[in-house]
Amino acid sequence: MFDPVIAPSGTLLGLLQRGRGDGTLHALTAPRAEALAALNHCVLRDPRHDWQVENRSLYYARLYVDLHGELDEIEAHLFDVEDVLDTDESRTGLALAVLGHLASYGSRDALDLLRRYAAVGTSWAWALDELALRDDDAGLRALAAPVLARFGTDAEGEAELAAAVRDAFEPRPWRLWADDPRESISTRVRAAQETGCFDRWQRQMRPSGPRPGWSVDAVFEWAQQGIDRGAALHVPAARCLTAVAGPEDRPQIVEAARSGDDGARCTALRYLADGNDPDALDLIEGAITDGTTAVVEAAVDAFERMRSIAAVDRARGWVHRPDPLGAAAGRMLACLGGTRDSDLVLAALREAVRGEGPDASTLWTLVDGTGRLGIVCAAPVLRHIYRETASSHLRGRAARALAATDPSFAAGFAVECLWDCEETTREVAARHAETGDARVVDQLRRLAADPAEEAEVQTAVRSRIGPDSTAV
Repeated sequence: MFDPVIAPSGTLLGLLQRGRGDGTLHALTAPRAEALAALNHCVLRDPRHDWQVENRSLYYARLYVDLHGELDEIEAHLFDVEDVLDTDESRTGLALAVLGHLASYGSRDALDLLRRYAAVGTSWAWALDELALRDDDAGLRALAAPVLARFGTDAEGEAELAAAVRDAFEPRPWRLWADDPRESISTRVRAAQETGCFDRWQRQMRPSGPRPGWSVDAVFEWAQQGIDRGAALHVPAARCLTAVAGPEDRPQIVEAARSGDDGARCTALRYLADGNDPDALDLIEGAITDGTTAVVEAAVDAFERMRSIAAVDRARGWVHRPDPLGAAAGRMLACLGGTRDSDLVLAALREAVRGEGPDASTLWTLVDGTGRLGIVCAAPVLRHIYRETASSHLRGRAARALAATDPSFAAGFAVECLWDCEETTREVAARHAETGDARVVDQLRRLAADPAEEAEVQTAVRSRIGPDSTAV
């Protein structure tokens, strides 16, 4: 999947793509046709950079309900010929998840679309998972025949069916079908379940990888073999070193961290850093100077895992470096530094925004650290990140940091956060938003009554609403 094109944050489309609460508020006051066009654009062209961790489906489903939106464009998207040509789940996953939420809100049209797509669509397993949570037994049983027809009755087809049953995210449909009165269906499903269980048992009985009886050299060789085939194994290799290496092996490991091949060097650096070896920090600095890209990344990662006083002290000296180690030092101070490091963390935050923009991966830790240290003068930078980032997770972190640093947060961004796409952000808003705004009270009541809302959010809401349903 290509990176999505995100519209400017000041536009309705840009707000909805980001999942901001202001997106919903603006859509409800915009011309309905314009709001629905922007909403459909988001649902049919997933705007998330990481669809596996960022939430949008409930956010968009709620807006469909509020706008009384039709599902014609979603239907056309799901059953387009492109569904056969592009089998990537990211093409249809968001639309199917939105339909799932709409079905839970009582939309019969959404439920029917999910049933039709589960029967004939390419991403049928996703649709089936959505139905497993929302459909009744009769609706699921009706899908048994079309789903099983996807798999041939030869050995290859039965193996594919067993894998589908074994890897199903929601097992409810398969359990129903295993008890289906039609013998042709129940027999195949039960056989597939048994095969899947046997496959899982075989994998458990025949694990691959190093054994405690291996030598240090064997562990290093295994790590290098991983690099040669494009798999980074230095992390499990370092754990294995913990089991096989003794004090007499330290000189060999230190030498590997200084000048070994990439597999050995990455493994040794991780092992020494995790053990707070006295030479680890110097070896990490050396790896940054003369290591390959893989070694540099492993060295930075190993350094950031360290929690010693010596590592924090070294971070204060490295934070000004214009390289990955300097950026890692800023993140370490954000996590472990004290109030005397506030200026260094703030400088790292500003430099990251200037140099890499509001979506830089390093900002996640720096934003958290800014809130942890209560750096009040960082509020303007945090507000910029909140507005501009395309990552709803980073925006949520910025919201939490603003709650700790910005006195205007409760009456400002906290209000729109009640409509945010991320439940953790809505939880922050539920705890901080000023209730003088009538919209806040109404939304708190809606969240408290919505069965699709997360329990943590509803707990936070109840802390603001008394027994007589009056916000306090």
